[in-house]
Amino acid sequence: MDSTDQQLIRLLRADARSSIATLAKRLGVARGTVTQRIRRLEDAGLIVGYTVRLRPDVQPQNIGAWMGIAVEGNDARTVIASLLGEPGVAALHDTNGRWDLLAELRAADLQELAKVLERIRLIRGISQSETSIHLQTYRAA
Repeated sequence: MDSTDQQLIRLLRADARSSIATLAKRLGVARGTVTQRIRRLEDAGLIVGYTVRLRPDVQPQNIGAWMGIAVEGNDARTVIASLLGEPGVAALHDTNGRWDLLAELRAADLQELAKVLERIRLIRGISQSETSIHLQTYRAA
C-alpha cells in the first residue's frame, strides 16, 4: 500500500458512500485510478466490507466490550486489515504493553457479541486475546 491507498482508505472510513468522482477529486487522481485501487484493495483482502456506523446513543441496548489482542510475528498489517473489516469492531487502537492492539467492540446483544468474538478468533495472526465487557462509563466534570 502506498500513500494514495492509505488516503483512499481514510476517505472511505470517513464516508464509505463517497462517490468515485468525489474520491478522485480529493485524491487528485482519475476516477479509473480510484476504481482500480478499490478493486485491488478488495481483491487483496484489505477492504473486506462496508458498513453503517451509528451514534452510540442511538441504540442504548448495545453491548460494548474491549478486546486486547496479541499479534503473531509480522502479521500486524494483515490482522489490522481483517479487524477493520469486521462490523463488530467500532474502533481499533495500536498500543504497547501486554497487548499489541485494543479493539472496541459493539454488538446488539450477547449472542451477537459471541459471534463477533468467534469471527475475530478465526483471524490468522492473532495469538491471544482477552475481552472485557463495558459496564459503565464515568466522566470527570
